[in-house]
Amino acid sequence: MTAPEFLESLERRTQEIFDRCTRCGKCVDVCPMTEPAEVDAADSKAVIEATLDILGGGQGSAAAERWATTCSLSGACIRACQDGVNPRFMLSLVRAQIGKRAGAKASHRASNKVFQDMSQGVKVLSRLQLPPDLLLRLGQLTDADEGQETPDVVFYTGCNVLKTPHIALLALDILDALGVSYRVMGGPSHCCGVIQLRTGDTANSGRMGESTLSKFSATKTGQVLSWCPSCMIQMDEFTMPSADPSNTGFDLTMFVSFLESRMDDLKVLMTRPVNKRIGLHEHSSVNEVTKTAIKLLEAVPGVEYVDLQQPIIGYSCTGLKAMPDYKKELHHGQLQAAADLGVSTLAGVYHVCHRELCSHEKDWPFEVVNFLEVIGASMGLHRPDIFKRYRMAQDVDLVIAETQDLADEYGLAPDEVRDVIENQWITGR
Repeated sequence: MTAPEFLESLERRTQEIFDRCTRCGKCVDVCPMTEPAEVDAADSKAVIEATLDILGGGQGSAAAERWATTCSLSGACIRACQDGVNPRFMLSLVRAQIGKRAGAKASHRASNKVFQDMSQGVKVLSRLQLPPDLLLRLGQLTDADEGQETPDVVFYTGCNVLKTPHIALLALDILDALGVSYRVMGGPSHCCGVIQLRTGDTANSGRMGESTLSKFSATKTGQVLSWCPSCMIQMDEFTMPSADPSNTGFDLTMFVSFLESRMDDLKVLMTRPVNKRIGLHEHSSVNEVTKTAIKLLEAVPGVEYVDLQQPIIGYSCTGLKAMPDYKKELHHGQLQAAADLGVSTLAGVYHVCHRELCSHEKDWPFEVVNFLEVIGASMGLHRPDIFKRYRMAQDVDLVIAETQDLADEYGLAPDEVRDVIENQWITGR
């Protein structure tokens, strides 16, 4: 599908929103972000009217713009709507419209800048943690699997999990243990298009997403397992509904949901007790991922799951990016609850949450891990969390010294290495 065809599809779907929406305001009423974002939602019908005005190219209102730009993609609005509208999709379109106000060239420049920063971070952080053989296993460097037999699944890493590569490697180790053949795709060369969409660069968003779908389709697999929730939402709600049908002949499934489908096989493999009292860092469900992660943890012998009883906001910590102070408040409440309830382990589901939370391990009386580390331990699988070790060290010169051999092997420029370590590893941006 060409960019014009993608844009035409978005226009059709936008018109469907105008046609179906009854302006009832229920999506505003149930939104968990209106109060912390100080959105004046007393008249929720007025907010949705103004939101639709922005969607149509108008100015809307301050409340509508604030509502759209602080959306955490929780999905509560989807469940509340009885008119066949996906308000989360609608608000993503509204944010794109806001991004377009600066003009096409400015939107394109903004998307390029964000994409380049992300690509640089992924490239440098993954290479400073992994030798070439493991980086190749994660689908980077070259497309070594070209021409292989049709895999059972494609494991779609997305981009940013490569900054915490132990998580992605554990996922592959688990697939190996289950006897599942796979092809790994991900990184900036397999972008889902979400970065471009967020800045209003919708044409390039469509091109990126369609290119990635085409690469999935070329493997002839019937199932693509998505690790990243951002990629899942972007592909499921934007790219695939607008794509060439020849590029969508597979099921797109969250990796965690796939593990649940193989629960009986996993239980046979999870033979080692993991005697830990575990709380989960939760987010609103993308395909019920959080609830599924709890089921998986409870199936691990020796694990005692503890409900931290904290607010569950946003689809991941990325969804709270527009509200950094509120995010810190939520994180502190969760860390305090974990300490008060005496957990030994605070486990997260997603990579971005791990980057934000892992360094708190040095200040609180429990470890911070990704939940796959718990499942892996019960299967005899382990991957060192290099990201956490250096994030906790808070020493740029130490990281540079200890990763110098890998930096030299990959030919990374010293200034680039220092910049990424300072701004993306030590701070966890």
